[in-house]
Amino acid sequence: MDESTQLYQARLERVIQRMTAMGLTQLLVTDPDSVWYLTGYDNDPIERMQVFCVRQDGRHCFFLNRLFPAPAAPWEQVWFTDTDDAVGLLAARLDPAAPVGIDKTWTARFLLPLMERLPGARPVLASDCVDHCRACKDEAEQELMRAASRINDQVMEEVAGFFREGVTEREAARFIESRYTALGCSSPSFPTIVSFGAHGADPHHEPDDTPLAPGDSIVIDMGCRKDRYCSDMTRTFFWQEASEEARAVHDLVREANERAEALVRPGVPLCELDKAARDHIAAAGYGEYFTHRLGHFIGQRDHEQGDVSSANTALAEPGMIFSIEPGVYLPGKFGVRVEDLVLVTEDGCEILNRVDKHGRILK
Repeated sequence: MDESTQLYQARLERVIQRMTAMGLTQLLVTDPDSVWYLTGYDNDPIERMQVFCVRQDGRHCFFLNRLFPAPAAPWEQVWFTDTDDAVGLLAARLDPAAPVGIDKTWTARFLLPLMERLPGARPVLASDCVDHCRACKDEAEQELMRAASRINDQVMEEVAGFFREGVTEREAARFIESRYTALGCSSPSFPTIVSFGAHGADPHHEPDDTPLAPGDSIVIDMGCRKDRYCSDMTRTFFWQEASEEARAVHDLVREANERAEALVRPGVPLCELDKAARDHIAAAGYGEYFTHRLGHFIGQRDHEQGDVSSANTALAEPGMIFSIEPGVYLPGKFGVRVEDLVLVTEDGCEILNRVDKHGRILK
């Protein structure tokens, strides 16, 4: 068994353990990222059915459209064309009396016909069987995410030197994305956010033609996708000068970020991280202006299953990678966000970003 086969087999074994805990003997995996994670097969089937059926007994089965070539694999491959009854082929290979695990991405136009074919097979939302495994990155994945974050650090420093009075948000965003391309990234991991002044009070502002002016805050939320894995980081700068309030709010947000990061270690409830940052901001009188959760999980996609919020009592585990991104957003004035990615280690955490977090004044 070669190294890659061993990797996928180990991942499948972890998924089967989760299935067993849920009382499942069969699971339909349709999310293309999860399919790749378990098999190494990289394909977006567009509107066509593509299912990797994971079975507790190890007799896994891959349902594939002949439009898309696939390499030989150690599990059964069931091929169909656009005019074949693909759902019927799938139904024929499932246990009609056992629950069927379904992942969150499978569309109703396939799920509902399958339920009609197998009325005794209760569908169970079972994305967690794969998502939990994907949340805990192995060593190879961790290194890929370190590499993506190193690129993000480099480009953040480059764009800090790109600003000049009159440059627009859109021009800055395009500069960032052009640098990602030059450094070998496949794409941004999400639409780049560059927000000047009052626009920073909108956490998801889309860059426009607003020009940079003295005293503006500059919120930059950016990430790249390199070798399938993503980076994500936010820094807030100021152009030429910053008001006393802006400096104070930036210090407050940075401190909230650092307080939460200082708590990250295995066994800590993720909600406690959110609480540490949120309580610090609230104590200074800005609690109502921190309007989102503290963080999200990340990997092949910028936002993956799992978050760092007041509602998530799950415990941090080694290999998890998530963002720590407190913010304060003052409508009509400015916004500040400071974001890092953190990797949970065996005894603490590794912060994947190295760009200074203090409120830098650019000139």
